[in-house]
Amino acid sequence: MKNNLLYISLSLFLLLAACSKPADKKSELAGLIKQHDELAVKIKTLETELQVNDTTKVSKVTSVAVTEAKPAEFNHYLEVQGKVDGEDNIAVSAQMAGAITAVYVKEGDPVHKGQVLAQIDNSVMQQQIASTKQQLDFATNLYAKQKALWDKQIGSEVQYLTSKNTRENLEKALATLNDQLEMTRIKSPINGSVEEVNLKVGQMASPGLPAVRVVNFSTVKVVAEIAEAYAPRVKPGNKVIVSFPDFNTEIVSQIRFTSKYINPVNRTFISEVRLGPSKVEYRANMMAVVKINDYRNPSAFTVPVMLIRETQTGKYIYVAKEEKGRLVARRLPVTVGSTYNGLAEITGGIAAGEKIITSGYNNLLDGELIQVN
Repeated sequence: MKNNLLYISLSLFLLLAACSKPADKKSELAGLIKQHDELAVKIKTLETELQVNDTTKVSKVTSVAVTEAKPAEFNHYLEVQGKVDGEDNIAVSAQMAGAITAVYVKEGDPVHKGQVLAQIDNSVMQQQIASTKQQLDFATNLYAKQKALWDKQIGSEVQYLTSKNTRENLEKALATLNDQLEMTRIKSPINGSVEEVNLKVGQMASPGLPAVRVVNFSTVKVVAEIAEAYAPRVKPGNKVIVSFPDFNTEIVSQIRFTSKYINPVNRTFISEVRLGPSKVEYRANMMAVVKINDYRNPSAFTVPVMLIRETQTGKYIYVAKEEKGRLVARRLPVTVGSTYNGLAEITGGIAAGEKIITSGYNNLLDGELIQVN
């Protein structure tokens, strides 16, 4: 019985000891943390006092490069892709359906306005014209005789008027047939050169289907599609730089025309740029890079984009300031406008003469001692 009581007492003691250990460790940890904080404060205080009293200690100095802020012209360009086209680039089609009996031109041939490019079969129409001419000749003779009789007051007025009406109707019919005969000839509407021939003898021609493409490159233009968002900034007269990468050539021009129509499919509008003489041999649909000067500030402060830092409170750059005879780095809050080609326009926060740190700024701290290389 005593052994049982001893066993139970021992078990209760161990249980109480096990439950009390975590509480003791937590108390011990809390005490150590409090001591650690008190020691950290004392250490910081002593370090500060030692730094103030130690006149032999040399502060860290960072080497930097600076540039003086000066206003200069800033240009922003909108870069889009365009294609070369002639002022007149026309796909000529037949005015009436029929089989092609002759093609008179080939690619590269120069042509003039009104020149016949191809012929549609008009044999049936020629027969109709011949028959109408014969009828007209007969009607003309009959009218002349009726008129002679009528002038002598012989015959009836009805006979005279009938012969006159018949002759006039046949003249109109012949004129209509001649117009239709001209429609069987596919003609060039402009001066230019033949760039494409889609006809062969025996092939059927139809109105609306391109038969021959004639291009006039006496005046050349570049056509570009511009996103709707840039409509307020892209206007006729804007400076444009057109470059042809394959020819390593740039041509300075200006926008001649901007469309008032927005394409509902891709939300773009058309802009045209005239091209002057160049060593480039222009070809229809040749690709070009069009850089449109959509913004210009003649007197702007600019810095490389990589110099701009950003925090939750805004953007800033580092500048060099002289304070108490020493040169230190200071953060300068700035307002950034447009950016282009690695440069950022500073629209606020900077003044002429500021010493902008352009090198050695990566690990700088506000107020850190610096020296200029």
